[in-house]
Amino acid sequence: MPWTEQPVFFIDFEGSVASGILEYGVATLLGGRVEAAVTRLCAPTGEIRPEDTRIHGLSAAPLARCQPFSADWELFAGFRQRGPLAAHYAGAESSLIRSVWPYPRDSPDFARPGGRAVDWGPWIDTARIYAQLYPSLESGRLEALVAASGLQGELDQLALAHCPADRRSYHAALYDALAGALLLASLARHPKLAALTVTQLLALSTLDPRKRDAIVQRELF
Repeated sequence: MPWTEQPVFFIDFEGSVASGILEYGVATLLGGRVEAAVTRLCAPTGEIRPEDTRIHGLSAAPLARCQPFSADWELFAGFRQRGPLAAHYAGAESSLIRSVWPYPRDSPDFARPGGRAVDWGPWIDTARIYAQLYPSLESGRLEALVAASGLQGELDQLALAHCPADRRSYHAALYDALAGALLLASLARHPKLAALTVTQLLALSTLDPRKRDAIVQRELF
């Protein structure tokens, strides 16, 4: 089944293991389009460093009245049961979600069709996919890839529709999630890339040749 027929949940977190997740954004992709989006601010569980605030614009006092990220277990466990999770440089999102919930519910193993897993991954990783499909690109940074792909105008239109008015810029969680989702969605505009399976996207999402070969072999056999 082509990956475009499977819901994919593109996630971005702002925060750190020290401060906790301070904001999340999730864009749902289906049919090569952003079908839905959700975001909210979260109470810190530790100290927010001033240098981090300068990047993401979030500080402790305004967040104190928010619920912590851990209140949204049902939402994120549900995402994982419905489709694979995706992120740009997914190692950061994987580490942050596992710092709150080490494991999801028993869920489909999208690297092994028909299998089951109790793991948040493997993740679809647009940074790794673009590095392998377009090795001549100078930077893997999210903002640079969006610009190089000619997607900035489309991103800003999506941000107007889905992002809070004061969170329509890079390093805001939903804005970044929408940016990554557009990078993934743009692959669906190329027939050969639109025909890839989720398993093949997962294989492209790892730079480790042994892991990549293991995923591909599971699909073949």
